[in-house]
Amino acid sequence: MSLVERDETMARLTDLLAGAVAGRGVVVLVDGAVAVGKSELLRAFAERSLDLGALPVTATGSRMGRDLPLGVLGQLVQDAPLARPEREKAAALLGESAGGVRPGRLGSRADVLQQVDAQVVHGLCTILLELAERCPLLIVVDDVHHADPVSLLCLAYLSRLAATARIMMLFAQGPYDALFSAELLRQPHCRRIRLAPLSRAGIAAVVAERLGRETAESFAEEWHEFSGGNPLLAAALAEDYRDATRSGDRPPGVVVGRRYGRAVLACLHRAGRRTLKAAQGLAVLAAPGRPEDSEPPCDLARLLGLGAADVDRELRALATGGLIRGGRFRHEAARTAVLAEMDAGQRMGLHARAAALAHETGAPPSVIADHLLEAGPLDEPWVVPVLEEAARTALRTGRVRSAVACLRRAWRECVDEDRRARITMMLVRAEWRVDPGACTAHLAGLADMTRRGGLRGSDAVALARALLWHGRFDDARDVLEHLDRLGAAVDPETYAELVVTRLWLRATFPPLRVHLRRPDSVPGAVVSPEVNRRLESAVTLAEVLSGRPCGEGLDAVERILRACHRDGSSTDTLENALLALAYGGRCDRAASWCELFRLRGEHTPESERSPSRQARLAAVHAEIAVRRRDMRGAERDSRLALEIIPESSWGVAVGGPLSSLVLALTAQGRHEEAEECLGAPVAEAMFQTRYGLHYLHARGCHHMATGRPAAALRDFRLCGDLMAAWDLDVPGLVPWCSGAATARPRAGRPVFPPEPPEPVDLLSGAERRVAALAAAGHTNREIAGKLYITVSTVEQHLTRAYRKLRITRRADLPPALRSSAGPSADSHTGSSAESAVEAGEHAVV
Repeated sequence: MSLVERDETMARLTDLLAGAVAGRGVVVLVDGAVAVGKSELLRAFAERSLDLGALPVTATGSRMGRDLPLGVLGQLVQDAPLARPEREKAAALLGESAGGVRPGRLGSRADVLQQVDAQVVHGLCTILLELAERCPLLIVVDDVHHADPVSLLCLAYLSRLAATARIMMLFAQGPYDALFSAELLRQPHCRRIRLAPLSRAGIAAVVAERLGRETAESFAEEWHEFSGGNPLLAAALAEDYRDATRSGDRPPGVVVGRRYGRAVLACLHRAGRRTLKAAQGLAVLAAPGRPEDSEPPCDLARLLGLGAADVDRELRALATGGLIRGGRFRHEAARTAVLAEMDAGQRMGLHARAAALAHETGAPPSVIADHLLEAGPLDEPWVVPVLEEAARTALRTGRVRSAVACLRRAWRECVDEDRRARITMMLVRAEWRVDPGACTAHLAGLADMTRRGGLRGSDAVALARALLWHGRFDDARDVLEHLDRLGAAVDPETYAELVVTRLWLRATFPPLRVHLRRPDSVPGAVVSPEVNRRLESAVTLAEVLSGRPCGEGLDAVERILRACHRDGSSTDTLENALLALAYGGRCDRAASWCELFRLRGEHTPESERSPSRQARLAAVHAEIAVRRRDMRGAERDSRLALEIIPESSWGVAVGGPLSSLVLALTAQGRHEEAEECLGAPVAEAMFQTRYGLHYLHARGCHHMATGRPAAALRDFRLCGDLMAAWDLDVPGLVPWCSGAATARPRAGRPVFPPEPPEPVDLLSGAERRVAALAAAGHTNREIAGKLYITVSTVEQHLTRAYRKLRITRRADLPPALRSSAGPSADSHTGSSAESAVEAGEHAVV
């Protein structure tokens, strides 16, 4: 490492050495933060001293050698060019002194004075003084704060004698040994030089030596920010950057990697035990994600069991060394390195103590929970409630994984059976947002708990839905029947959830709706806006799949989606609303909304994302893409859905993305890939769900495309039979009828009953008049005005007309109807009563 920004210091040392050569002895104490360049400065100056007329004699203190008496002074004697008699005398004195010192008994200066013979100290110092008479000496001791106490005593004695000798004594130390430095600084011929951290330009120069000027200047602020002016850390950052460029790509910024972490640890170990301990305490307290300007959650001094003054001193040492700023590490990699090096038991113990201190001082539950998750067992009554509250907070703010971690720990710690059941259900809800398959281990136990009455309200509703998703229909029936028996004896929110669940069963698990007969109406009590949105979207989807008029409902769905985008909402609400639009003939609008919500999810921080939500939105988008004939988009989104959460976690709902993928591959002529998808095992329970209808239709289309019309016809007819039995036989859901019509003649089985020459002949007079005006471009309200009927009656006539004509939207109305809308419709002059009777029984006279 070069002497960047040390020219002034070198010039000052040169002047002082010149004075010492002339007989004006001097003692120089160089201090500063760890790894700021003190050792490099001493080494470079020692090399230069020969040219300046002085003989360098060097030694280095070390933590491992602090218990070796006269270890540092012995290095100096060994390095000095002594004559043989002098060397023998020095060896004898060193041996005599070492033999008189009892190891481990040098705890104080008084101990040293009692055990060391003053004549030995004087004799060793005299040898060096006599050498200085023959040749000026530069005595250099690096890391003098790590020198053994006997050597420090000798060096302090020699420094007093150096005032009139041709000696320059140059010591480097960190901000640690105040006693030794205070003793030196009392002497008038002692000088102190403090090395400051490097400036921005200095750090850029250190980096430029390794990476070139251009790279150093490109990220100059970052190099300085993460190194804090510490040249060792800057050099490590440069090496991390160089490692990252070996692949050939130039990183877009400073790379903070393993070398940086190792450099941080090197600084701490060189600094001393207390500084390392302070850094470990900070690493435990400063959890990632907290604001940099926030105060530590508990007092560092109490955590470490040190005095406040001691901790303040160590924090200053860490700050001046470029390791921390504002009481926090300059980069998370530094904290990670410190934690990784700690013994697991030590780390967990500190976290347990930090959790207890944070609880005592009234810290937020999330702060306490961060420590509990890293701590060992802590048998305190407040642990489980704190973890529960932290999980609730995390779920409200979208930090799902954090909530899961808290609930898992709470589940392990809890010993109360009822409370543990509630925690388990919270865990199921949280895990569901990450991976619906993660909760399967808890479902059987929760179902048993519900049978015994231990799980009620919305928890039981959520459990029923989870059981159904995973095809555990027997357990789901028991839970549903338990809920059915509760009837109205529940709170308003749960009552509303039961209504939503019944509608959801109607649309997704039709055979099971009989197990939840009640409730069948919307509660009168006020519920939350979110529950209202879920309810309204579920109602609209059910109406669409029942074939009832739903124009106003679809408009309401779009209002719901706008509110969801503004305020957030559950995945169920979004899915119901989007599918209602898609099945109701508004695929383009559904696609736009779906893309908007997916884009919003992609911009959510990774730590706050819900993979389950993203996967389900991708599956819905794939189904919409199939209906829009965007087969490449359908393939992309269905594959994405099956990648975000594994196939095994989809349960019976796997039929959704799998069907879209099969249809997309089949439409592109990639039949082998489609066959492979169909070869994947699916649960038999799936064929009792809406997802099974999509699967049968997709498989039938694949059979048709690969020359197996008989197999295709079986799938289409089974699909139609199920839809008829479930009262879901609407073209907007699955177009099985057109598939069967195509497959039947190819399978060698005669044209269904022949179609009438003109399909419009199937319409009644009232239906034909309404359909004609709709085909001519009139709105439902305009049609109602022209025919003197209500808008609701118009919608009902159009719905029946769509069924008879086997279409799903007015754009598909036969052209023949447009001509029949002619002047007679616009110039209708009959009485309102006559028009009403002719239009049907629902007209208003």
